Amino acid sequence: MTSSAVAAQVRRASLQRTGVDVRSAVFQGLLALCLLFSLTVLVVLLVDVLLRGLPVFAARGADFLTSEVVSQPDRAGVVQGIQGSVLVVLIVAVTAIPIGLMTAIYLEEYAPDNRLTRFISVNIRNLAGVPSIVYGLLGLALFVGTFRGLGIGTGGNGRIVLAGGLTMATLVLPIMIITASEALRAVPNAIREAGYGVGASKWQVTRKLVLPSAVPGILTGVVLSLSRALGETAPLILAGAVLGSYSSGDKDFVEQLFGAYTALPMVIFGWTKESAPEFRELAAAGIIVLLAVTLLANAVAVYFRNRFERSW
Repeated sequence: MTSSAVAAQVRRASLQRTGVDVRSAVFQGLLALCLLFSLTVLVVLLVDVLLRGLPVFAARGADFLTSEVVSQPDRAGVVQGIQGSVLVVLIVAVTAIPIGLMTAIYLEEYAPDNRLTRFISVNIRNLAGVPSIVYGLLGLALFVGTFRGLGIGTGGNGRIVLAGGLTMATLVLPIMIITASEALRAVPNAIREAGYGVGASKWQVTRKLVLPSAVPGILTGVVLSLSRALGETAPLILAGAVLGSYSSGDKDFVEQLFGAYTALPMVIFGWTKESAPEFRELAAAGIIVLLAVTLLANAVAVYFRNRFERSW
């Protein structure tokens, strides 16, 4: 019997099999249990946070959002944390996103397929798995140290929001490169060949055909990058974010970039270290604010991603 006849007989036997695949059923059940366990943990955490944090909003309302970080729990708020998080995310958006996108375009569209390119790609993927505290040490040595040498910051200590934003940009840069590269790689080669067929240059094909087709996937990378930048705490501790109360004053945008700062994760972390039970409720309310800010940023990015998907 030839090999083709054996293969045909195996395919026929597999098609005629009508029994239950026990292994597949068991594996599917395990996957469902894992999903149920994850959802249960998430629901329990959310319910606990809501039960602790909503009474703060019921008692104080918008005052919690507009008050500064102070040591008195009945007057403490998160306005400085919101301002710091927004500034950090803006710095990440104007640095990590364009640099990551341009790096991905070069690696996928222009770089030759050789050992050096593959070495760079592998190391970028490895950097995405490095613990965030390592990036904090990098930010402390590179950015904080540079600004300290220039005498910038309160007392020339270099601990400014620009240093924290650049540290977070370094943290999310590998994620942005990887997701953008995957989005560019998913664009069918037929689109590129069609552009070359009508006489378009490589840059014209990349700018007018490849990039618009890859925008939904690129925006997914933006969502992941900004979400991680909003939620990380360890790098900001080393990059100079204030843990506790401080005076921000009436500063303009440029002065805020070169002044002391904090962020929502730092505010929440500081409150959880306090012994008074009132601060636990404040921490839960701060978590609700952080979730709301993160969901809002993600919703905006998802809206634009879906809009591009419909147009293409």
